[in-house]
Amino acid sequence: MLPRVTLSSLAGFVVAVALAAMAPGPTTALVVRRGALGGVRAAAPVIAGMQAGLSAWALASALGLAALVAASEVAFLVLRIVGAVVLVFLGVQAWRASREASGGLATGEEGERPGWWRAAGSGLLTNLTNPKVAVFAFAFYPQFIAPGADVLGTTAALALLHIVVDSTWFLLVAAFVGRARAFFGRVSVRRHLERLTGTVLIALGLRLAVLHQ
Repeated sequence: MLPRVTLSSLAGFVVAVALAAMAPGPTTALVVRRGALGGVRAAAPVIAGMQAGLSAWALASALGLAALVAASEVAFLVLRIVGAVVLVFLGVQAWRASREASGGLATGEEGERPGWWRAAGSGLLTNLTNPKVAVFAFAFYPQFIAPGADVLGTTAALALLHIVVDSTWFLLVAAFVGRARAFFGRVSVRRHLERLTGTVLIALGLRLAVLHQ
């Protein structure tokens, strides 16, 4: 049980993190891409990586590191530039994949172990290098930690709840687009999907690069 946290505040927390998960962004683009080409099974490693990144920022928030990132212009700038580079890199990778699409699903990427770890890494890096996630963890989590409560324990419990909500939403997204796998498996459709995903990721990366704190 979360110490000194009321049911009403928990409900507000769940609604807030659910709305944050539903907001379109780079993680949504990654999940849609993997889910469309390989269903929930293919999207699962991306989602797992995303939650690992979220857990890291939750821990950083509890230890005060996220506060440093949010308050320091230099730290924020470095994280913003690294995040922009990661998003642009992922976008370029998607464009390269569109050129290599030759029909069917990407069985080599989706079914083998290296593809699993590569996908998990992309989800992890996307959240770890996103300054908005750092600021969110710093500004949002403390609102639900009452004075005198165990900060680390309460933050860990809130992070676990956040992960459950976040994962549930993205698994539903992956399942929804995965039902149309036959459609997305067509060569022309897959190429357009890869290019659209790549364009979105590159655009988000460029937007992040010019973002002001």
